[in-house]
Formats: sequence, C-alpha cells, structure tokens
Amino acid sequence: MLPDARLRVAALLNASAGTIERQGAGTLRDVLASAFEKHGIAAALEFLPGSELGSAAERARQQVVDGKLDAIVVGGGDGSVRTVASVLAGSNIPLGILPLGTLNHFARDLGISVVAERAVAIIGAGEQRAVDVGEVNDVIFVNNSSIGFYPYLVLERERRRRRKRLSKWIAMILAMPRVLRNLPLFRLTILVEGTVEPCRSPCVFVGNNEYRISGPGLGARERLDRGELCLYVARTQGRLSMFWLACRCILGLVRQQRDLRIFKGATADISARRSRLLVAFDGEVATMQSPLHYKIRRGALRVFAPPN
Repeated sequence: MLPDARLRVAALLNASAGTIERQGAGTLRDVLASAFEKHGIAAALEFLPGSELGSAAERARQQVVDGKLDAIVVGGGDGSVRTVASVLAGSNIPLGILPLGTLNHFARDLGISVVAERAVAIIGAGEQRAVDVGEVNDVIFVNNSSIGFYPYLVLERERRRRRKRLSKWIAMILAMPRVLRNLPLFRLTILVEGTVEPCRSPCVFVGNNEYRISGPGLGARERLDRGELCLYVARTQGRLSMFWLACRCILGLVRQQRDLRIFKGATADISARRSRLLVAFDGEVATMQSPLHYKIRRGALRVFAPPN
C-alpha cells in the first residue's frame, strides 16, 4: 500500500453484540462510518449474525490475499474476536478490534478503548503488535479455556438468559447455586513441559499468558506475547469451598499457595477418566475428546493496538 493511500478494511460486526443491541445498528453504523472517515480508513461495514462471522472472515481474508483489502476489523465481544482471530491466526493479516461486547477482556488487555471512536483511532494510527493465541485440540482461543465448574456455569447461564432474557451477570449469579449442587470433580493427569502432575479438582483454567489473580488489575494480563500457557488448578474439593473460592476470585482475595496449583509452559496435555469433556474457550462451550492438547502459538496474531 502506498504511504498516502487509505487503509482498506472489511468491518465485520456481530449484530447481537451488547453495544449494538443497546444503541441500535443504524445509530452505530453512523458513528462508525464517521469515525472511519475521520481517520482516513475506507471501511465496508457489515452487520452479521454471530453464526456468520467465520464465513465472512474467510471471504474477507481472501480479499486481502487478492490485494483488494489491507486488513480486517471485527466488532463484538470476546467470542466474536475469537471467531475472526481463528481465521487470521498465522496469516500475518492485521486485525482491528472494536470492543462492542459485554466484557471485552482481550481488547482491554491490549489497551484498546471501549469507546468506538477511540478504537477506530487506534486502527487509523497503524501501530501493530504480534500477540499469542492459545489452542486446544485445534480450536483457537484468545483469552482462556477451562474445564469443570466454569463450562457448566456458562451453559446454565445461557439457559436462563434464553428463558428470561436476563443480563449475563444476573443470569450468572442465579446459575451458580444449581451448578454448585452438581459440582463436577475430575481426576486429571496434567503433563506440562515433560512434567506429569496428578490432580483432583473441580476446575482447571488455562490462560493465554499469565493472569493477575489478586490485587489491582485482577483478571487482567500484563503481556500477551510471553509465549506461555498458564494453568490454574483449584485445590478445593467441596461445594461450599468452591463457592468461597469463587467469591475470593471476584474480590481479588485469592491466596495462591492455599487456593491454587499453577503450572506454566508452551504446551500442556490434560487427561481425564472421562472420554469426553465439556470445555469452555472465550465464553463459548463445546464437548471435546480427552486428552486435551493445549499449546501456545507465539506471535500468531497481528493486531492493531497501542505499544505495550
């Protein structure tokens, strides 16, 4: 692309993202069109159902390969980002992010503003970074993956949201008692960097790089390019102790030695007695064959983001 040429992007927007549903697609279209124009970006905006984001990203990727586009932008929450990142990982095609979801963990950890105009300004500035993505059994995740308590909580949360149209947070709180009553407890074998560890736990959380587990910035990541998975295994065994662990996590009062076992490495295999496991990745849930093969793909995704 010539230095004075406009950046050409396909902006793929999840029509069911929280911000779009609150503001309305028409209003947000006007806001984004104005912002892209202001920052010298030629953008084709497309509002899509979440189920069509993957195929739309594949088409846009081919347009970049053909020289018709320079980059792809995704608008939505972490699930939407994961979908498009799965198409672009390893391609060196830059990804712009418009955080339009509820939590937007990936965008926040990259330092991308949740204000749409500011997020577009970051894309217009042209600063790019190569960041890591995680992978489990060939499925990409940008934030984290987990087994045990959390996937069951997500399923129960979404069941309640479908029935009563509740917010994510309210549905999550209401779902917790039922999931705790049926708390799964897994006998696992974890292989990290050649070291085998037997574990008995109701919850294993695998992060794409290290998360803060206490104090200011709880739940955030300082870096997304260290090239390591970080596994957090809950030591607790019972329902009540799992409830208090969840509360301490929310309040940032986790005590590492007492509450968690932590492992780090570029690869990890998790085996269970069950042949199939319910697995969460970036807020979505699927059933996968055991063992679970995790790996970090270092620098596999190029994103528009401020410098570290």
